[in-house]
Amino acid sequence: MAVDYTVIVLYLAGMLAMGWWGMRRARSKSEFLVAGRRLGPWMYSGTMAAIVLGGASTIGGVGLGYKYGLSGAWMVITIGLGLLALSVFFSARIARLKVYTVSEMLDLRYGGRAGVISGVVMWAYTLMLAVTSTIAYATIFDVLFDLPRTLAIVLGGTIVVAYSTLGGMWSITITDMVQFVVKTIGVLLLLLPIAVVKAGGFAGMRAALPSSYFEPLGIGGETIFTYVLIYTFGMLIGQDIWQRVFTARTDKVAKWGGTVAGTYCLLYAVAGAVIGTAAKVMYPSLPSADAAFATIVKDELPMGVRGLVLAAALAAVMSTSSGALIACATVANNDIWSRLRGLTGTARNPEELDDHDEVKGNRAFILVMGVAVILIAIALNDVVQALTVAYNLLVGGLLVPILGGLLWRRGTVQGALAAVGVGGLAVIGLMWTYGILANEPVYYGLLASLAVYVIVSLATRPTDAAVLAHWRARLAGQDPDPENPAAPVPATTA
Repeated sequence: MAVDYTVIVLYLAGMLAMGWWGMRRARSKSEFLVAGRRLGPWMYSGTMAAIVLGGASTIGGVGLGYKYGLSGAWMVITIGLGLLALSVFFSARIARLKVYTVSEMLDLRYGGRAGVISGVVMWAYTLMLAVTSTIAYATIFDVLFDLPRTLAIVLGGTIVVAYSTLGGMWSITITDMVQFVVKTIGVLLLLLPIAVVKAGGFAGMRAALPSSYFEPLGIGGETIFTYVLIYTFGMLIGQDIWQRVFTARTDKVAKWGGTVAGTYCLLYAVAGAVIGTAAKVMYPSLPSADAAFATIVKDELPMGVRGLVLAAALAAVMSTSSGALIACATVANNDIWSRLRGLTGTARNPEELDDHDEVKGNRAFILVMGVAVILIAIALNDVVQALTVAYNLLVGGLLVPILGGLLWRRGTVQGALAAVGVGGLAVIGLMWTYGILANEPVYYGLLASLAVYVIVSLATRPTDAAVLAHWRARLAGQDPDPENPAAPVPATTA
């Protein structure tokens, strides 16, 4: 394993070096949080694909293939479909808004009073996403170095927190590009063909496994529908995804670069399912489906290649973890902390803050949130439940007011706030009744949020014409001061 260890250590050292390089580029708030909004199509596509394809898509995707066969690709397929929908229908408009968070978009659309509540929901989602990604280090480092769970979480989490804190989005962008290349080579170009050959080719796989492993809907229609609700719609509204859209140099880059990334996700989904199916042929009695990825890598790949493929798994986890971490810190600082300080009268005038102050403050929040994520990851055991709660809250509470704001002019701030509150509480209450892993909470929570949004919006006064005019100007990229999203906007009338 000496060669494999060398590959992994060099990879981790490279991540830290990229963080140091990014620190020299991140001189302003825009550079630190959204890479100066300067990414071209190649870097944008690579980093977008990197953040959405994390440990769940790699290790979990192979595990679903091991359990269900080719239909195990559906989870990652729905992620790719969500990214395609975001890119084709919404990303150009989102990029032209020139904001930093989803909550800022809601404030622009509804008149400045929807951000705090939505910020708390989005912060909870991004925090749990970062925590679950960090927990995945325990699995990978256990395979690599046989490390105890806590030490593995601290080691992996510390590296991600270090390079994210140093250079912000620039560091994360460069490391994600490296991680995208490593994942492509490790999973698509090496592990996929080797696994198929070792399993006897597709003919050998068909002969060894039941026909259900090759049925496109074998995983179940209800499961696929739930994946669409959680992952496809989750891609449309997550802060971690939107923050990458904000990095695009132009709205065309956001649209077409995201389309390329979404297509790549579909290929990655099929590859993971095929690898898992091949693993089922070679190891029909593994104790856990999620062990399929590590087992096939350890037992079937030659040295050096094994290290590169394990680095690919590590890259998948790190890209999602770092993206969720900077999203969590951005929301905590810009949508919650700064607004609470404004309510207490202790916030500084934005005109008094220079670029150094902005970067210093956001860097501090990444560090604090990173430490919190590591501590929670050490204490938390059930990853699936934590991630399910996060996605249910996100979709049940924020999907309707966000898409409603983009698509329906008649939506009001009162309707948006009611939708967030009712949808979020309904999801929590239904999870308590049906169980955290049940499908009903997100179904009924989403319906409740939609009903309340429409009814309350129609029952209240339409959004002020000046607010809508300002909103349309931002959507069209015509705002005179697009890099100052905190500038006052007209408030809606009571």
